[in-house]
Amino acid sequence: MSLIVPTMAEMMAKGESPEYLFWVGCSGSFDYRAKKITKALVKILNECKVSFAVLGTEESCTGDPAKRAGNEFTFQMQAMMNIQVLDGYEVKKIVTACPHCLNTLKNEYPELGGTYEVIHHTQLIQELINQGKLTLKDGGTFKGKKITFHDPCYLGRANNIFEAPRNLIQKLDSELVEMKNCKSKGLCCGAGGAQMFKEAEKGNKEINVERTEDALETKADIIATGCPFCNTMMTDGVKLAEKESSVEVLDVAELIAQAADL
Repeated sequence: MSLIVPTMAEMMAKGESPEYLFWVGCSGSFDYRAKKITKALVKILNECKVSFAVLGTEESCTGDPAKRAGNEFTFQMQAMMNIQVLDGYEVKKIVTACPHCLNTLKNEYPELGGTYEVIHHTQLIQELINQGKLTLKDGGTFKGKKITFHDPCYLGRANNIFEAPRNLIQKLDSELVEMKNCKSKGLCCGAGGAQMFKEAEKGNKEINVERTEDALETKADIIATGCPFCNTMMTDGVKLAEKESSVEVLDVAELIAQAADL
């Protein structure tokens, strides 16, 4: 199945404007593993005939890592450039698979003049299923599997989005098992706040190892994530625990794309 990913420039040239701008984010654009999450979401959007487009080469980092690392000047430069591009295309609604992008675009761009309706990909997928636009195959791939969901900080605690990803997992004929620290008590994967890009500080254990241990304790077959950074950190944790053969780390969009046989 070939993926159809129009750019905003192409749509504008035809005099069309899509319902959603799909903000891919740095990780979803460049990271080899995260590209699979991007493709899974595009498959779902194509299948449901959702009107969307990407910025392509016009998309730049939202500035989240710069802001978290304390470089407000760089953040504002990035944000102003992005707002100019978004407003040039008269973007109203944005969907993204990255909670860092979601949080920055939704909560921090308005004070710089960029106001958009921003939703997480799990929220959009849930809407599509509720509207009957996406059907999952019965007795799918995940029948009898145990799945645990790791709450990304910027999705859960920062934006109160706890239920959409869980509702999707519960549609999979699988058992949702919760970690001891979940929802508003969720533990960070260790990548947020620009920590992904620096060496760890002194301590007796890496945060992602601690979090992976929480997940492995549930005896889950699959650790589901809703953030490309969390995906990387949990994957590394599973490798360190030498559990790769028995525990998979998958984004919720990948689970749904597989269950819908896309």
